Amino acid sequence: MSQDTEVDLKDVELNELEPEKQPMNAADGAAAGEKNGLVKIKVAEDETEAGVKFTGLSKEELLKVAGSPGWVRTRWALLLLFWLGWLGMLAGAVVIIVRAPRCRELPVQRWWHKGALYRIGDLQAFVGSEAGGIAGLKNHLDYLSTLKVKGLVLGPIHKNQKDEINETDLKQINPALGSQEDFKDLLQSAKKKSIHIILDLTPNYQGQNAWFLPAQANVVATKVKEALSSWLQDGVDGFQVRDVEQLTNASLYLAEWQNITKNFSEDRLLIAGTESSDLQQIVNILESTDLLLTSSYLSNSTLTGEHTEILVTKYLNATGSHWCSWSVSQAGLLTAFIPARLLRLYQLLLFTLPGTPVFSYGDELGLQAALLPGQPVKAPFMLWDESSISNTARPVSLNMTVKGQNEDPGSLLTQFRRLSDLRGKERSLLHGDFHALSSSGLFSYIRYWDQNERYLVVLNFQDVGLSARLGASNLPAGISLPASASLLLSTDSARQSREEGASLNLENLSLNPHEGLLLQFPFVA
Repeated sequence: MSQDTEVDLKDVELNELEPEKQPMNAADGAAAGEKNGLVKIKVAEDETEAGVKFTGLSKEELLKVAGSPGWVRTRWALLLLFWLGWLGMLAGAVVIIVRAPRCRELPVQRWWHKGALYRIGDLQAFVGSEAGGIAGLKNHLDYLSTLKVKGLVLGPIHKNQKDEINETDLKQINPALGSQEDFKDLLQSAKKKSIHIILDLTPNYQGQNAWFLPAQANVVATKVKEALSSWLQDGVDGFQVRDVEQLTNASLYLAEWQNITKNFSEDRLLIAGTESSDLQQIVNILESTDLLLTSSYLSNSTLTGEHTEILVTKYLNATGSHWCSWSVSQAGLLTAFIPARLLRLYQLLLFTLPGTPVFSYGDELGLQAALLPGQPVKAPFMLWDESSISNTARPVSLNMTVKGQNEDPGSLLTQFRRLSDLRGKERSLLHGDFHALSSSGLFSYIRYWDQNERYLVVLNFQDVGLSARLGASNLPAGISLPASASLLLSTDSARQSREEGASLNLENLSLNPHEGLLLQFPFVA
């Protein structure tokens, strides 16, 4: 390459680059003699011109500096500070752990402790006369899931010829309601939705005496034992027997049947039902077993706050540590015992007392007993939608049906679902302690568990509004009432929509006629 064409690497002209990389032309007033867009870069010719680079200390120099007395003292001081800080944090953590309040040991809970039970005594009345018995019930499991119930008490649905013990087979499904395969299919479908099936085995349910004649007690007991073993093998989660006051030596037989279910699995349940409302008779039935018992005990209420409080506290004191269940009868609807104006209040009561709430189908709607000729009073048709209304003798509006109440945020069905959901989630309602408060004309109580949220229930059974002054007197050790609490639920739908979440003054708490309040306040150490 010639000298004339040799490129001087020290002088680089931008106009020799590609056109798209050149800078824009200078303005018209650019200084003459400079080439437009030309930049010259001067490259240092030797290290002296560029400056000497710093290469750091050598290893020997670093060791010399690090070994100086000043740096040695600094390192020891930093090391000492590190360990003192670490030990301080450890000591602080130990103090926090030691001084922190101990968590209360959780009780053992089975599935029936965790939510409500739902009774379907007359299967055809529940699903509809043309809905297919057991197969039709399977189609309504999604609805039961929305109610958040834990168990479905079904039947009796076994073969039973009225008052004929030899024609009664507790191990066979009544063919008019479905087949054995239909029932096993129902069990599997319910299991997938976490709904437990409790089978009613009351023997002579179509006859005059539910347990046949007293002289036949041993034969009946043998049939029940065989049926228990058979249905347990098929996957049934529990059993119910009703009218046990008609069974000779009921406590003895119930204890034996309870042993069969418990020996199969601790997760199996036995429920006994009685029409008795006498507390002593109820305690006698319970004394030798840990089964659930439904009765007509609460139907004795005079529908006042004072009397209901007496009934509840007496029952809890008499049964001691026994797990309770709460209903107004062993099989009937709420409306058969409770006036319509108090249905919402009784839902709140049953869901918040310590124990398992037990409802019959339709209690979530306010379903009333049917008056059709020849139809049992305790077996009205379930009101699903407009098509169900034709099965009723009395006028029924759409807002009394499942379809109508589904769409109403202030309906009885909506309240039922909300209470059921809350009952299954909050420890204070699941297994918390109970303490009744003194409040004139009202029934009020608190539910509390360890360091969890507390719940205050205030119930006004009267036809007039009342004011309550809920003070802090006679409270258990470690429990105190705040000056105010948040409103979670009011049975007055207008107040619920208007004041939900509001903070209410407990020293001057006003309740409307027939209103119940559920209030919440936090644990304070």
